[in-house]
Amino acid sequence: MNRKVTVVGGAGNVGATVARAIAEKELADVVVIDIADQKAAGIALDIYETCPIIGSDSRVIGGADWSAAAGSDIVVITSGKPRKPGMSRDDLVRDNFDIMKSIAPKLVEHCPNAIVVPVANPLDAMSQALFRLTGFPRERIIGMAGVLDSARMSTFIAMELKVSVENVHSFVLGGHGDTMVPLPRYSTVAGIPITELLSKEAIDAISVRTANGGAEITKLVGTSAWYAPGQAAAEMCEAILKDKKKILPCSVFLQGEYGIQDLFVGVPVKLGARGVEEIIQITLTADEDAALKKSAAAVKELVDVIGV
Repeated sequence: MNRKVTVVGGAGNVGATVARAIAEKELADVVVIDIADQKAAGIALDIYETCPIIGSDSRVIGGADWSAAAGSDIVVITSGKPRKPGMSRDDLVRDNFDIMKSIAPKLVEHCPNAIVVPVANPLDAMSQALFRLTGFPRERIIGMAGVLDSARMSTFIAMELKVSVENVHSFVLGGHGDTMVPLPRYSTVAGIPITELLSKEAIDAISVRTANGGAEITKLVGTSAWYAPGQAAAEMCEAILKDKKKILPCSVFLQGEYGIQDLFVGVPVKLGARGVEEIIQITLTADEDAALKKSAAAVKELVDVIGV
């Protein structure tokens, strides 16, 4: 197989989930990189040994040697300290920025042409950090946020209406945090806006639960979620590797779109072989626009803290 995806921090729960999903879908060969080199090698071998069972010819290797990542089409960055109960994404910013500073030179050296999918929190700030530290074009740094947030919203809508999740399409914009902006007008069930199917009270409750989705998992499990975030990153990889031109909500560097300048914020984008192939600008109401600007301001506060 010619295509390659490297998962940095792949010995962790999120990274291992991404690596497994890529191999199971036979999207590419997978390199699992982690400072915990023996664990990375073991997880890679375990995933590789599932491939004969599921009929995948993806090859999976693991360790701490970045030279194995050379020529990667995509590098997924899951390295970072996980969130603990009572900890906000904002609390993580300085520690995880230091980790990004250690990763960026290795990205530039070994994977200069790769598309980078950051997953570490606080997501938007870490995406901006990698963008500044690597000097890669904005089309090739694509933060995983909206796919996960929209999936959470879709789950809650399906639960409330007792319908198939396949019927539900949700849209969440803004920063990946408490100020994210669920958009009920653009969220549908079999093409029907949820504003015609649910009361305002029910929609408000779903929106609040969506914004607090990560914290809810953290409180229940004791650490950050991993299955849904890992699968969300894998979906982005699939759209890129297959050149699907799929429209997904992702955190990207805006340069005037939506009235936001020089900041990573979640918006709908078309993903293909070149990474971000188009930023889709949708019409927002005054309230939606104000909420998006508020979310962007929260992201900017974090970006200013780390000076990127």
